[in-house]
Amino acid sequence: MKARPDLAPEAANSHIEVIQLTDGDAPHAHVYMEAQIFTPDAARFVLHRTNSAHGGGKRNPDHQYLLCDIEDGCSLQPLTSEHGATAPSLSPDGQVLYYFVDQTNPTGGSLALNRVRLDGTQRRTLLVVDTPIGTPPRRPSYVYPLSTIRSDGRKLALSCFLGDGKTEQPPWGLMVFDLEGCSVEIILAGPDWCNVHPQYCRSTDDAHKRDILIQQNHGSVTLASGKRASMGRGKGGDVHVVKDDGTDFRDMPWGRDPNEDIQGHQCWRGTSGWAITSTKQRAREEQELIESKPVAHADHAGLNSPGAIRNNLSRGYPDPAFYHFATDRAGARLVTDTHVRDQGGRVFVAKLGAPGKQPLSDWTCIARPRSSWQKEAHIHPFLSPDGSRAFFNSDESGRLQAYMVRGFERL
Repeated sequence: MKARPDLAPEAANSHIEVIQLTDGDAPHAHVYMEAQIFTPDAARFVLHRTNSAHGGGKRNPDHQYLLCDIEDGCSLQPLTSEHGATAPSLSPDGQVLYYFVDQTNPTGGSLALNRVRLDGTQRRTLLVVDTPIGTPPRRPSYVYPLSTIRSDGRKLALSCFLGDGKTEQPPWGLMVFDLEGCSVEIILAGPDWCNVHPQYCRSTDDAHKRDILIQQNHGSVTLASGKRASMGRGKGGDVHVVKDDGTDFRDMPWGRDPNEDIQGHQCWRGTSGWAITSTKQRAREEQELIESKPVAHADHAGLNSPGAIRNNLSRGYPDPAFYHFATDRAGARLVTDTHVRDQGGRVFVAKLGAPGKQPLSDWTCIARPRSSWQKEAHIHPFLSPDGSRAFFNSDESGRLQAYMVRGFERL
């Protein structure tokens, strides 16, 4: 690690420190910001080597997941070495890392679910999927580079391609793994589930812990091979919530409107049943942050869903242009990148107010990443669970690396 005061904001408060966590000949990146990769004490977390901001490097033989120990000078220790390691999730108690080894293709191969303790011991393969599953039987392949784990650590979800390499309009879907029974089932399948972004609600309450936030790309087009030709047409995509057995399908009141489209990133607000999305407002060419709760399914009505509660968190911020964001575990603080392309972007933290009522407040710029804004080098900021540190990616050095910001919690 090394201090990077040059990436701190102009006239930065003396408390704010920007730290470069990785360096060297290989690119490094944080795992996508919605991933559950922190220990509960916020002292250790997982990132990866030889990968892009979107996790597309799993086929690189040098790719590894690394454990970063903040309290040990941000030291890095490898957690995986398998070719094809992908989709990590840290158990809620912070004891073990679950991950997959993907050797699949639409006509064969295997997908292994592995587990390892954070000291690198007791590595074990829990389940291997090498035959079609479900009814009708389908073979998973092209798995999403993120998994999501339930707050009680008993189940884990992963999205995938379910086509056979021959059939037109092939389906995508969502698998749910029982980590105790070492079994798997498909709970969603269809051509519009090409970018599900599954995210378990982090609540421990029985009423919410089985809820999974999912994205549906209406009108998306996938070739028989599994290559995506279009992410959506017509009114565009929307976001839903479903129980992890495929029941109780609900809507999030966002998008599906001539003026408003979802941008493609959303997350739960801490451990609550509220969620946040970024939207494209076509008339004003702005990207707003909207907070809502799930409502009863109403034929994909988007922002016009009956009973919708919509809280524009970014109201009052001049010219909002927010892309990726995350909250702390308490749902009290949010971090986001904002689009200043010619200056390499900025990272802001802000305070969240009463859910469903108040906008974000006390906006503070904590970093200027000087990113190229290329897709594979997106900033993707997120917070430690306790909200005391922020993290982002940047290719400002000419190679993608991982960074941390600390000290802002004292402002």
